[in-house]
Amino acid sequence: MLHYDAPTAAEAAQLMEQYQAGSSFFFSSPRKTLLTHGEYSRLPVPSGTEHRSLPERVCELLEFAKQAGRPDAVVVGAIPFDIQKPASLFIPLSAKWHDSLQFSEGKAPEMPRISSYKVLSVPKPTAFMEGVNRLLDLINQKKLHKAVISRTLDITLPHALSIPRILTHLAYHHSHGYTFAVPLAPELSHTTSPDAVASTRTLFGASPELLITKQGSRIKGNPLAGSAARSADPVEDQRRAAALLSSAKDRYEHAIVIDAVASALQPYCSKLEVPAEPSLVQTKAMWHLSTEINGVLMDEAVTSLELALAMHPTPAICGTPTDAARDAIQEIEPFDRGFYSGAVGWSDANGDGEWAVTIRCAETEGTLLRVFAGAGIVTGSIAEAELAETSAKFRTILAAMGLNEQQTTMLEEE
Repeated sequence: MLHYDAPTAAEAAQLMEQYQAGSSFFFSSPRKTLLTHGEYSRLPVPSGTEHRSLPERVCELLEFAKQAGRPDAVVVGAIPFDIQKPASLFIPLSAKWHDSLQFSEGKAPEMPRISSYKVLSVPKPTAFMEGVNRLLDLINQKKLHKAVISRTLDITLPHALSIPRILTHLAYHHSHGYTFAVPLAPELSHTTSPDAVASTRTLFGASPELLITKQGSRIKGNPLAGSAARSADPVEDQRRAAALLSSAKDRYEHAIVIDAVASALQPYCSKLEVPAEPSLVQTKAMWHLSTEINGVLMDEAVTSLELALAMHPTPAICGTPTDAARDAIQEIEPFDRGFYSGAVGWSDANGDGEWAVTIRCAETEGTLLRVFAGAGIVTGSIAEAELAETSAKFRTILAAMGLNEQQTTMLEEE
């Protein structure tokens, strides 16, 4: 059965030691932390004749669990960028709820440095910039207003990663964000490494962006769009933050996202509060333009997953118009995004839940790692600057793994 605990902050930090690769789901937010083990039931891959929506099928899965004596069951997992592809959602055998993770000041977890590894940039930096310029051509032709283009680093490591150690590092440095790890079925689509044959596949990361949280009739989303890399120099760092907040190009990009999210949520809400101006939020690597949207539902029975899918994919990770942006992305990007730029989180039988946008993330299988990063392209975007933005966004994962950023950059350019 499901177990719910309320331990101290120190005990919550020990959750990491209980994480089991291949069978545990982990999700830590500013509100609470969830660690699960095992799999009680999984959402089946829909057949060609399936007509029910994903939220309907999830509600049915939870109802079956309730009838089997599991009234407190939760569905956890990840939703892909392309909603036409199967989600990875399941009800765990057991779950432990803790308060948000807390760490003592000055006790940052140390990551052992990895000095020997191989990097393949997909696409190559020059090809990525060509893709940016292709999108700018479409924007100039009025076929798009915005599109998000991404790239990956495919890294071969000398040994498999310690996911608990990485999660500890991510949660410590991104306590105001959403640290996660999702077990996935092995794929081996981009490698023939024998080390990965008997391995597990894990999606993990630390997203700064809340897609939706629902508690009773109250909902909140926190879209981010418009970014700038941080600087180690405090004066320069503040200059970059101020420049971002006053940037017409970035504020335009942000407004596109906020308008789309508000339009998607409005039909569900009796009250929706959308600030007139964005604010700044920071991660260890980036500054972002942020708008926190709060609402009250007309029907409390609407689920967090239904709301998430009403917005997904937002212009923050796809573009607008949505269909045209998605088509351009599929034509230009030389890889399948999979669960990157999808959603990760949980939902319970009451429809309450929390879903983050799956960014600042990677997939690992055996000694193989694929790290993702993207950039929003609008009028005024410059290809070299967008490439630099994706490199800055890679820092979240590279630092958590003990990889040297400069060495990685040199390797990807070879």
